[in-house]
Amino acid sequence: MAAAIGRRAVTYPRPRQRNRWLLRTPAAGTRARVFLIPYAGCGAGLYRRWPREWASVELVPVELPGRETRLAEPVMGTFQELAAAMNDALEPYFDVPFAFFGHCWSAMPAYEATAQLQRAGAPKPAALLVSSQVAPQDGPIGRMLSMTDAEMAAELQRTIRALGGQPHPDLVSIYVDVLRADVDTSRQYVVPDPVRLSCPITAIGWTGDTEISPGQMTGWPVCGETEVLVLEGHHHRFVDAPPEFLDALCAPLRRS
Repeated sequence: MAAAIGRRAVTYPRPRQRNRWLLRTPAAGTRARVFLIPYAGCGAGLYRRWPREWASVELVPVELPGRETRLAEPVMGTFQELAAAMNDALEPYFDVPFAFFGHCWSAMPAYEATAQLQRAGAPKPAALLVSSQVAPQDGPIGRMLSMTDAEMAAELQRTIRALGGQPHPDLVSIYVDVLRADVDTSRQYVVPDPVRLSCPITAIGWTGDTEISPGQMTGWPVCGETEVLVLEGHHHRFVDAPPEFLDALCAPLRRS
């Protein structure tokens, strides 16, 4: 873009287009990054209580299509499609050691994104970080697979209150549709023979988790070298970013 001032043309830089997959642009010069994928029915605001950095590792929430700032966009129908689009969008920030983190539902796109990068011979994550989810070959699993829309609405209301919010009926109605689409995506993801990852896996269970118990997570070593950790807390404890949990997530990045 240029403007004439007297006889001299002045060129102004074009504004850089915001990456819609990110709430904020990752910091330049960071040592390592963890991309935080929100779980079913939620957006990147799920990570609002998390610090931007922990132990010199940048923590970067990812905004998925169909929620919060991208509510007008359609939800992607498969984890394969979602992972491919996410990798394309985040590729400029794969310039330092990085990892994907997923809790429950979002552990599957985290795994799929890692596997796709490995198959493509592209820069691959330094680790895969998952919480409260069975390995790909052991799913799909979970009580939401059989829920009615009314039951999903009640579940969303309980979750919103547990996270410190107040459910608004109109928003609950919208996000029931998002949650239903996410559950359908999970139902389609059947992986009897998962890609074995060359990067290490950290699989974290929670002592009080009534959704996915630590004992159900024993299949992750099939997918790669796995460190299994069990931390104190319930299914949603990770939302509060407890220090021992952040230490576990960032440890593989500090070693890379």
